[in-house]
Order: sequence, then C-alpha cells, then structure tokens
Amino acid sequence: MPEYLLNPPLEISDLNPDPCAQFEQWVGVAREAEMIEPTAMTLASCDAQGRPSARIVLFKGMVDGGPSFYTNYDSRKGQELAANPEVALVFWWDKLERQIRIEGRVSRLSHDQSSHYFHRRLRGSQLAAYTSRQSQVAVSREDMEQRLEQVTQQFEGQDVPCPENWGGYRVEVRQWEFWQGRRGRFHDRFVYRRADDGWDICRLEP
Repeated sequence: MPEYLLNPPLEISDLNPDPCAQFEQWVGVAREAEMIEPTAMTLASCDAQGRPSARIVLFKGMVDGGPSFYTNYDSRKGQELAANPEVALVFWWDKLERQIRIEGRVSRLSHDQSSHYFHRRLRGSQLAAYTSRQSQVAVSREDMEQRLEQVTQQFEGQDVPCPENWGGYRVEVRQWEFWQGRRGRFHDRFVYRRADDGWDICRLEP
C-alpha cells in the first residue's frame, strides 16, 4: 500500500477561515497539477425513496458561495434532485493526496444563467445537449447519431438555443471537509460547519 508523504502536516492555522477561499485555493493547485479533469467531482443524490446513486460531473464555478454544475433536468440525476435536493460532492486528487467533501442542498440556476453558460460551451457540446434524451434507453447508436445530424442541420448558421430542460444547479453548502493524506493512514481532516456568525472549524479523527 502506498504511503501519503507529499504534503507537510496540515494545521488549523494553515486553513483560510472562509471555506470558499480554501476550496478555491485547493482547486487552483489541482488545475496546475496537469490532471485530465481537475474539476471532476462525484455527485451523490437520492431518489424519493432514499435510494442513492452517484456519478462524476464537472464543477463549473462558484455561484453565490456554492459550487455549480449543469445537466439535463430530465436525466436520472435531474429527477432525483427534483424529488430530494440534498446532495453530497467529493473531489479526489490522487496527485495531490487531497480530498474535499461537501454536503448541502441544490437549487436551480435561472434560465438566463444557464443560457449564458450554455453559449460558452463548444458548439458540439451544445448540439449534443440539445439532442440527448439523457438517461433514457437508447434505440441504437445509429439513431442517436441520426438525430444529432438532424439537429446539426437544423441549426446550421445560427445559434443553438439552450434547451428548457437543461441547466445549472448551485449547492448551498452546510458542511465542507478538507482531507489530506498522512503517513500510516493517520490523515489530516478538518471540517467547516455553519455557525450563526460564519463557520466553525474543527479537526476530525482519521
């Protein structure tokens, strides 16, 4: 088993009192580490019966102090978030021997906010989002590609509109945890929990 030896000991005095600033600092380091997807995060959600599911999505920036991501509202995760807005996020960076865990509640961004982001995406991604019936059973790969070609021709020479069933979510965070690997699995863990006047920070046992 590998030892975690990359980082010096992490102390509470090393942490920014603002978890958003601490988060941005660690994400910035991850971006510089030349990983394939430094903003990839696991999004865990539950359906109305409390049955969990998880998948990787991409972090798309902070909105009013909360992480954001985008998806099709009719997808499995979109339906689960409509039924139960409580979520958990996990970032894991093996090259940095670091992890961030986030717990909170999602709310949808406005259509204007989602449309603004949608039109910053690559055109191919816009066309795919407009075409995809995300999470539905596919007839075939050929059927999907034919529909994509039809949409491509439909919007040739014009902007692709942001679909009404596609958009962003913001997570209102109630708890952040910053984890850093240490020798012998005696890791450093610090949790930020909401308090009346900001955030309380405490160390957790590994």
